[in-house]
Amino acid sequence: MRKLFFAFLGVLIWTGGMSQSARCYDLSTVLKVEPTPIYKQHLDASAKFNINILENSKSINKYTKKGKLVSIGSLGKGYRIQKLDYSRAYLVPKAKTTLRGIAKKFNANTKGSTLTITSLTRTLEDQCRLRRVNPNASLGISSHNYGNSFDISYVRFNDRHKSNPRLEAALEKVLNVYRDEGKLYYIKERQQSCYHITVRNY
Repeated sequence: MRKLFFAFLGVLIWTGGMSQSARCYDLSTVLKVEPTPIYKQHLDASAKFNINILENSKSINKYTKKGKLVSIGSLGKGYRIQKLDYSRAYLVPKAKTTLRGIAKKFNANTKGSTLTITSLTRTLEDQCRLRRVNPNASLGISSHNYGNSFDISYVRFNDRHKSNPRLEAALEKVLNVYRDEGKLYYIKERQQSCYHITVRNY
């Protein structure tokens, strides 16, 4: 925790004296952070969509105009998106299709249950704001920064915040099918109680 604090403090010092509208991150510093071998799979998959790191709202707007990022409705068959404070409801088209497919399959397998999406696309600016309240947030590049990742809670089903081992197992079963088909990677994040899902360009 101490190491993370001082790493982030270095970014704060770099931005010292600048206006609030200025960048809150140093891209060269962010790029130097080495991912874990498991997470590198997610970043390598993200690079296959030919989208540069999403730094701010301008980046989001550029790719939505080109059709490379599409908006995600807050309600859909088998899923709900919770209120987003540090990410945005956009994904690359293939990730949107995959999210909806996972939700529909889960909904069918559980006879009507719904998933909760807790995070989607995150710019570097969003990541800075997140680190101010969560020091464990990534100091380096996140696959969320490319628009092909999203998080699904494993403690929120049917709009209720409550552990449900049966529904959690049903969700993981669906994710394993997609993973085995080469369509995604996922990590079970214990601290955030979610599955971090990165869609591959299959």
